[in-house]
Order: sequence, then C-alpha cells, then structure tokens
Amino acid sequence: MLTILGFAMIATFLVLIMMKKMSPIAALVLIPALFCVAVGQGAQLGDYVIEGVGKLAPTAAMLMFAIVYFGVMIDVGLFDPIVRAILRFCKADPVRVVVGTAVLAAIVSLDGDGSTTFMITVSAMYPLYKRLGMSLVVMTGVAATANGVMNTLPWGGPTARAATALKLDAGDIFVPMIPALGVGLLFVFVLAYVLGRRERKRIGYLSLDDVLAPRTETVLVTAGGGTAEGGEGTGKGGAAGTGKGATGVAASGGSGAADAGDADGNSDGDGDADGGFQGLDPRRETLRPKLYWFNAGLTVALLAAMIMELLPIPVLFLLGAALALTVNFPKPAAQKARLAAHADNVLNVAGMVFAAAVFTGVLTGTGMVKHMADWLVGAIPEGMGPHMALVTGVLSLPLTYFMSNDGFYFGVLPVLAEAGAAHGVSPLEIARASLVGQALHMSSPLVPAVYVLVGMAKVEFGDHTRFTVKWAALTSLVVLAAGVLFGIV
Repeated sequence: MLTILGFAMIATFLVLIMMKKMSPIAALVLIPALFCVAVGQGAQLGDYVIEGVGKLAPTAAMLMFAIVYFGVMIDVGLFDPIVRAILRFCKADPVRVVVGTAVLAAIVSLDGDGSTTFMITVSAMYPLYKRLGMSLVVMTGVAATANGVMNTLPWGGPTARAATALKLDAGDIFVPMIPALGVGLLFVFVLAYVLGRRERKRIGYLSLDDVLAPRTETVLVTAGGGTAEGGEGTGKGGAAGTGKGATGVAASGGSGAADAGDADGNSDGDGDADGGFQGLDPRRETLRPKLYWFNAGLTVALLAAMIMELLPIPVLFLLGAALALTVNFPKPAAQKARLAAHADNVLNVAGMVFAAAVFTGVLTGTGMVKHMADWLVGAIPEGMGPHMALVTGVLSLPLTYFMSNDGFYFGVLPVLAEAGAAHGVSPLEIARASLVGQALHMSSPLVPAVYVLVGMAKVEFGDHTRFTVKWAALTSLVVLAAGVLFGIV
C-alpha cells in the first residue's frame, strides 16, 4: 500500500505543477500532508516535517547567502565582461547562444556546486536570451542537463556517495567513467546545437545591431506559430542601478513585452518591467570598477575554498556575502538596499527548499521511499542478475529523479550491489552505472538548485520539467550506452 501511495503522491505532485494547477511551494507542502494523513500517520506529520527541515536547513542557508553573494557580484559588474564576451562570440546567432550556454554551464560546473553554476550561467546568459526573444526554457534545460553530466565529478556529490556506500575509492569509480561522461557532454553540446537551430528557425538570424537596438514590440511569435501577448509590466520607475532580483536588471516604468514562447509553444506570460529588455545597465550606480579585481579574487578564493572543503559551504557563502557587502557598499543604507533588491529571490528559493523538506520528510518518514525502492528491486527478473550493472543504470534515472541522492546511494545502491554480487557483477560496475542518471537528477523537484535556476530565469517549474525531462533522460541513456560500449558498465 505504501508503495502505491508513494508513486501516487509523486505523480499527483508532478501532474498538478505541470498543469499549473498549484504552485510548486503549495504542492510540495499540501500534497504530502494529505498523503501522510491518508496512510494513517497524520499525527507524526510534525515530526516528519521537522526532521526534513533539519536536514535541508544547511542547504537553504547556503542558497540564501549564495544568492546574496552572486547578486552583489552582478550588481557591482563582475560578470559584465563575461556578458560582453559572450555577446561578441554569439554574434546574435541563437545557435551560438545555446551552445555557449552549454559550454558555460559545463565549465562553471567544475566547482561541483549546482547552485553556483546556475547563478553564474543565468546571470551571464539571461540578458542575451531576453534581448533576442529566445526561449528561456531552452536556457534552463541545457544548463541543467550540462550540469547534471558534470555533477558526477568526485567532489560533486554522487560519486563520493557511491564510494562511501559501497566502500570503494572514488577515483576507481570516476576515472574509468570519463570516456562515457565525455560522450554524454558531447551529446549535450550536439543537443544545444539542435535546439539552437530550432530557435534560429523560430526567431531568425539577427545582426548585432538588431540586438542592440531598442525592442518595442509587444507581441511575439511562439514556436507553435501563434502569438503570445505580453502581460502588463509591473516594474516601477526607479533610478538606474536598482537591481531587479538576483539578475541585476535595471527597472524602469512602462508596460512590458511578452516573454518569448518556449520551444514547445508556451509562454510564461510575464511582462518585462521596462517595455523592452535592457539587460545589465552599463551605467548603473552599483558598479564598482575600481574593486573589480578584488571581487574577482574573492570569488575565485571562495570557489577554491569550496572545492578544498576548507569550511562548510553555507559558512563560506555567509562569510563571502558579508565581506562582499562590506567592501563594496560600506554604508549600512546601501547594504540594506542591496539585500532588499535580492530579497525576492532569496525568499522564493528558501521557501521552496523548506517546502521540499515537507515532501522529502513525509516520503522518508512514512516509509514510502523504502517500500518503493524495495518494490523496484524486487521487480527485477531473476534472469537479469548477470546484467545488474545495466539494470542499475536504467533504474538510476527514475530513482534519482524521485529520490534524493542520499536516499538512492545509501538506501538503494547497496541492495543493487548485493544483488549484483550474487551474480558475479563487481561493486565497481554497479557504482559506475549508478552515476548515469545524474543528467536527469538535476531537474528533479527534490533538488534545491533547480529552483535557483528556474527562479532566476523566471521560468515556471512545470514548463522547465515538461521541456527538460525528455532531453535529460536521453542524455543519461547516451551515457549508459557509451559505458556499455566501452566496457565500463
């Protein structure tokens, strides 16, 4: 019964948010609460939620201060040269823009933290997508999938979890997987090229002058051939340099143009606040050109400290945000203004994380996760025993999507490894196969970083899920096929 209710709870959640019948926060809270009562454990709901919140509190703290830190870095102009360089490279060609998104996300993913990757990638690429009228779900989908492949780095988390759970060396797991992961990353670049061609066909090939010219139209052609009318602009006129959320977009008065429809013909209907996207205002008052190298050095030092694990990541971002605010904006009033400018994104993401804690708390506390995992493992035919590595790779797609990495690697993987060992399959093969689902995992509703991605990109989570899941799953299967072909899995 718990198995059926577990799958039903997840299916209900996904259907409601993809159909936009509920907001993600409301769905993450109310649906598990309802199912907790349905299984007869309503009295324990409070304990499950508190336990879930306790486990995710460090993640919420990390995201809160990371958004403040990178928001300040955007405000002061740290990423402006990157935006200009990408603009020159892309030459207003949608194909180059999408491929550039994949390359940038892959490079930034070397730090091993998905939230950081998404904040930097969206900060650099969002203005370009908006100016060209490109689909924002293409940006989020490509960035999430590229980051998912790179998330298998030993310091990224999954590899270390697999090594710990099976008592193996992380290097022995990861190094042989490099060829297969390289094929997966190459597939992401090819996918980015194909999606870029679709975007070029939809909006055309613009010159750089077209991009830099003010955009005034309020009706855009969607991928489905129809039109998407823009909503009313909500921004109020303000002085230059007033950041709009974590993207650092200058706000001004007027009604806005519609956001571009996504590649599936959807539009988020969110009007721009400025009647034509302005991007990062090169004259905003928050710029600190004299402190550029200090800010660059601070960011590099922060990322290096994360990789070296000198301190817990939430502590590093807390210290980094405090130092960045103090040095760049010495006056308390200016610091307060910067915090207020990014409060919307901080509250949205932190709220999403704590809401996800309800979902994971109920899944784990009621025993649904364990019963679902046991059912899936028990459903494996006896004849598949010698192919347990392949089975593990296939199962890693749905299991890491519907479960946290901790739940999969510490709860399910040892069972799969034990079943494989009974048929002569080595734990190393099982561990390597377990990594292939990470491309899909990074778009899971249980991954806090994905809410940073969709929040900063102003994309509905349901739209991102509907667009990304099929491509991310295909990428994971490509990695698995490459692993089998190379004899790694």
